[in-house]
Amino acid sequence: MDQLTDLKAILHSKRANIYYLEMCRVMQKDGRVVYLSEDKKDNRYWNLPIANTTCLLLGTGTSITQAAMRMLSQAGVLVGFCGGGATPLFMGAEIEWLTPQSEYRPTEYVQRWLSFWFDEAKRFEAAKALQKERLAFILRVWRKDRDFRMEGFEAEAIEKMVEGFSKKIDQAPNTGKLLQLEADLTKRLYKFAAKQTDMSGFTRERNNADPANDFLDHGNYLAYGMAATTLWALGIPHAFALMHGKTRRGALVFDIADLIKDTIVLPQAFISAKEGVDDQTFRTQCLQRFVEHGALSFLFDQVEAIAQRFGVRP
Repeated sequence: MDQLTDLKAILHSKRANIYYLEMCRVMQKDGRVVYLSEDKKDNRYWNLPIANTTCLLLGTGTSITQAAMRMLSQAGVLVGFCGGGATPLFMGAEIEWLTPQSEYRPTEYVQRWLSFWFDEAKRFEAAKALQKERLAFILRVWRKDRDFRMEGFEAEAIEKMVEGFSKKIDQAPNTGKLLQLEADLTKRLYKFAAKQTDMSGFTRERNNADPANDFLDHGNYLAYGMAATTLWALGIPHAFALMHGKTRRGALVFDIADLIKDTIVLPQAFISAKEGVDDQTFRTQCLQRFVEHGALSFLFDQVEAIAQRFGVRP
């Protein structure tokens, strides 16, 4: 195990890769984690750079060995079991993650988080702060992403709408109203995206067969993987949500993923659907956007900021 001691040298917030695999076997070979793809003529091994990987999603037709899981755990890689197309749902209920076991993750953030979480007023203010950062991130990314702007996804076109929702967030009386505002903004953005990509008849339906809905599902679950990795690395349990259902064990994952879904996944899903690309191309495009705009670092920064702003360390 000596060769594994430096696998966590790259901070999770600075790692570049999230992988989705299907129809292959993941194993340890010559001190590396590889996946084996088989066909009629030959077998091919492909290396996984686990020291620079945040999350691994295993889809349809995959298997993994105990030795590979040991190395992935040592490197701090979150592993998710999912259905086809990187949708990590089992029986339509829970996101399922295998989290690396470590007694040496930081305790500061979970202590701060829990110090305010049981105070309903502080929890509500933290939820509002998170939503305001979500809005600011949309404008920031849409101002500078040239590909988005070429397709009509320009910050100037939604600036007044976003500013209006920001004021409504400040005035929201409770979490229920905040959830309603979040849903309303997303619906408005769907309508805007459909107009920009000539999909006027679009309606959001999960597990729908049309490309835009399909890409939205896939991209959102990539965002869930990044959110889950952020929370695991900071040691904050997924059950301590700010907005989404307090009785859902993984609700905080949804809260954190919302910071980047509408900003990056939504426009990329509509653009990719318009271009008629396949699932693999869309995932590549989506992940490239995450890297270009520092999405993972942004998630870490926001969770840390919320913990430090509203919490106190015992």
